[in-house]
Amino acid sequence: MSIYKNKKIIVLFLAPVTIGLLVFVYYPLIQTIIGSLYKWVSYSPDRKWVGIANYLAIFQKKGFLRILFNNTIYAILSVVCQVGLAMVMAACLEEIFMRKFQKFFRTVLFIPSLISMSVIGLLWKCIFNPNTGPLNQLLVQVFHVQNPPSWLGDAGLAIFCCIFISQWQNIGYCMLLDLIGIQKIPQEIHDAALIDGASPVKKFWYITLPMSKESMLVTALITTIGSYKIFTEIQILTGGGPGRATEVLATAMYRAAFNNDEMGVASAYAVVIFVITLVLSLIQMKLSRTGEEAEQ
Repeated sequence: MSIYKNKKIIVLFLAPVTIGLLVFVYYPLIQTIIGSLYKWVSYSPDRKWVGIANYLAIFQKKGFLRILFNNTIYAILSVVCQVGLAMVMAACLEEIFMRKFQKFFRTVLFIPSLISMSVIGLLWKCIFNPNTGPLNQLLVQVFHVQNPPSWLGDAGLAIFCCIFISQWQNIGYCMLLDLIGIQKIPQEIHDAALIDGASPVKKFWYITLPMSKESMLVTALITTIGSYKIFTEIQILTGGGPGRATEVLATAMYRAAFNNDEMGVASAYAVVIFVITLVLSLIQMKLSRTGEEAEQ
């Protein structure tokens, strides 16, 4: 009787989450996949079956390779900064002489991740303003640069400005995750390395990195998936410009849906983003299981 009651309690607790996932995640996902196979517009019940034509329209689009390049370079640089550099920063804060300042730096570096990206985007858009922005004012008045760059108006610089803003916001969060992973390493291992005369660089390379791989895998997954879903900073800063130089999958989806009213194409973009993030998640899960098996 108690087992039956326990089952009812378990179902009762799981039901709200399960229903929420079915209604707000899986049902919209299925509808998006179905919608990507039709040609349709907003506020119209009429749909025309086109099969994979919407996907072909995306893949054959002239700027599609540029869109994938932007997302990929976004992911690569984000992994380098938010996984690699964040780990170095976390290791530095965990050094003995830095521990008394650790709370201060943790707070200062983590604060940007608490701010809305919309606010951060508007803030940096003002900073990057070529005429009145403080960055160009600094270059002109202090460094005497004659022709300061138009940061967000330059097709070669704009995407890197957007990437920089994301790193500035998120590196503190990744550093905090890495710091937690480093603090799980037994102090005895560090003490033994110190007795053996290992330098800080060797301790980082041979102890910190191998024993913090789980936190690095988590930050790598979060960062990479986030790079392929990136939208807010691009939309606020450049809107995909200049000349689609900063267009990414999410902004292309937004443009197809709300500018061109091509809801089928927009749904296809959404499915492409879903497939990419799903594959990356499966790869991370596989890597995580491989690490556990190796330890066993």
